[in-house]
Amino acid sequence: MKSKRSGIDAATREVRTTPAAVAEEVLEKRIEEIATILSTTEAGKSRLYDEVMAMVERSLFRIALERSNHVKSTAAVYLGINRNTFQNKMIKLGIDNHQG
Repeated sequence: MKSKRSGIDAATREVRTTPAAVAEEVLEKRIEEIATILSTTEAGKSRLYDEVMAMVERSLFRIALERSNHVKSTAAVYLGINRNTFQNKMIKLGIDNHQG
């Protein structure tokens, strides 16, 4: 006789194997490593959240630009944001749109 718990465990395993769940698990491990590195160099008030979020955004923007052959409007669509928002964030994040 199988218990209800084994059914729940199977459902949980299935959810964890979705591409998004697997990606989140990988990302969490990497962010933990990054947080460890940044926390050892941080003095005073922590800016860990802001620094990690800026890193993630810069990475996403660079990937979007690369995959769109550096066409901002296409990169914005890829990320699901407005082109003006994309442009403003590029400036805020200090991203240069030059290839190479």
